[in-house]
Amino acid sequence: MNAEIISVGTELLLGHTINTDASYVARELSAIGVNLLFASTVGDNIDRLKEALENAYRRSDIVITTGGLGPTGDDLTKETIAKSAGKPLVLHQESMDRIIEYFKGRVVGESQKKQAYLPEGCTVFPNDWGTAPGCGFKTDSGKIVVMLPGPPSELIPMLKNYAVPYLMKDSNAVIVSRIVRVFGLGEGYVAELIPDLTDGANPTAATYAKDGEMFVRVTARAEDETRAAALCEPVVEELKKRLGDYIYGIDVESLEEAVVQELKKQRLTLATAESCTGGLLSKRITDNPGASEVFHMGVVTYANDIKTLLLDVPEETLKQYGAVSEQTARAMAEGVRKKSGSDFGVAITGIAGPGGGTAEKPVGLVYVALSDKEHTWVRKMPGTGTAKGRCYIRTLAASNALDMVRRRLNGLGGLEQAAYTLKK
Repeated sequence: MNAEIISVGTELLLGHTINTDASYVARELSAIGVNLLFASTVGDNIDRLKEALENAYRRSDIVITTGGLGPTGDDLTKETIAKSAGKPLVLHQESMDRIIEYFKGRVVGESQKKQAYLPEGCTVFPNDWGTAPGCGFKTDSGKIVVMLPGPPSELIPMLKNYAVPYLMKDSNAVIVSRIVRVFGLGEGYVAELIPDLTDGANPTAATYAKDGEMFVRVTARAEDETRAAALCEPVVEELKKRLGDYIYGIDVESLEEAVVQELKKQRLTLATAESCTGGLLSKRITDNPGASEVFHMGVVTYANDIKTLLLDVPEETLKQYGAVSEQTARAMAEGVRKKSGSDFGVAITGIAGPGGGTAEKPVGLVYVALSDKEHTWVRKMPGTGTAKGRCYIRTLAASNALDMVRRRLNGLGGLEQAAYTLKK
């Protein structure tokens, strides 16, 4: 089946809000074998939304809208769609009860109550993280319409828990996807390594770039989940052969999740000392439930005297080599490991920019160190200049640190080879 997405909201057109909803929906559609033909954005205007809907009904089987379901006067999606489909809005009492409960005794105004009125005969999608329910229904001409709220915190769980099952309920097939996570190889390079796998029809394999890393989604369709999973397995195994230890996990959400899981498995602990990343590494680690079992402490030591005070970095080291150096990174990692009593100490020091770089130490130069009780490794990320931006440099630095820990835990080589220098 063919689908399209209509994102509703003037704030999207003005650039005040980044439209991440469309990418979330697109990925879920791909995972269940639905072809996405078009994605458009319209402002909070009845006439333009009506025109977008008419175009969508003409050329697509499924129309998914995001946004415009809230209580304010410019939330017009539901009303416009219901009118275009010839369906009256009727009270859905369960949604009204949920809205009243959400406000817990506070006055619920008419603007809030209007969210409980939905197209007659629709399947209602409860909003587990907000007030505006979503819904799905078929038009008289057989088109499937799905309405989802705009805030990602509400859209994502509703999409996965209610909208996707709704879209699949008439399907005789089951879709299974496996996610192969990769760090250290770029999407383009991986695509060159697996052209035969990405050309397949069932299962399919597709490459995606994400936050300084990439992943391969392997998807198969079959009569039941067991058969679909069996179709995926040979492709996943072939990816393991071709990509080797650059794969950090299968069906894990992130590099930090893989590291925390392995630390738990081996009953080992970690502490971090950060400069240019400002606590990003420790945040990513502690984003995982149960991180307290393996994470002892994290310190942010921006100033040189604090590096000496808290981590015992020798003043002579800082004077001779500078804060951004292999020697300082090594001393930071060893210092935080000893201070915390952890099995591993990890340190990051560098120049995230946009200022502060020199010819000898350009923006993007980062040293990442990992220390255990016997050895300390240092990975150097060469300067990239300001083109990539501060956020990218910090994210990549934290990911390099996690990759070093992963490799050490799994007995792999390449601890001192920065991912930034590998083939893109």
